[in-house]
Amino acid sequence: MFFADRIRSIQQSDRVLEVGPGSSPHPRSDVLLERNFDSAEAAAQRGYTDATDLKKRVVFFDGGRFPFDDREFDYVICSHVLEHVDDVPGFVSELSRVAQRGYLEFPTVYYEYLYNFRVHQNFLHFDGKSIRWMNKGGTALDTFSPVQIFFRNALGAGFDELIASLPCCFFEGFEWNNTISVVEVSNIGELCPMDNAFVFPPNPLKPPPVPGKELVKELARRIKRRFAK
Repeated sequence: MFFADRIRSIQQSDRVLEVGPGSSPHPRSDVLLERNFDSAEAAAQRGYTDATDLKKRVVFFDGGRFPFDDREFDYVICSHVLEHVDDVPGFVSELSRVAQRGYLEFPTVYYEYLYNFRVHQNFLHFDGKSIRWMNKGGTALDTFSPVQIFFRNALGAGFDELIASLPCCFFEGFEWNNTISVVEVSNIGELCPMDNAFVFPPNPLKPPPVPGKELVKELARRIKRRFAK
């Protein structure tokens, strides 16, 4: 989870469900819901991180309807799961059936174009009103597989500076209340922020210019011009 600070509306008395917590559930979660996978697929789904004893009640299911009553929970956390599911509208409907509020987080289309992880099935974007989605299978994304293999290997080797520097470009996270609108789209442009209008922060890997150095450079330029005459 990249934006845990955006989870702001959990009340002290709330009963909280977390769907697909992997190896690092949110500390406020009471019950964890996990999909039944064999050991190899489970490892792939959690990004090959080590499995841990979550020390909370874990419920397993085979997909489809969640094994809980309507509004059994007050809040549901679902981080980096929606990109994996077969039925996006059905899955989102289950989230709002079992809880009246929650938090969703998923990668953007830019992340998918760089890394194209095979366990990710969907492109996703929240436009402030609806979750827009497209199945990756209907695109030419695999055309760039040789490039994506390079980026995946670099990420696996720990070169994650770009992701760490610009998380808001590569991931989206938001709270919702009561219901969540879901819209399937066929145009990749509908999965990108309006006009691609990102406001990029200063690059933390590149320190700002030091005034003293700039002064030295300017003096050098003046001296060069003077002797060139």
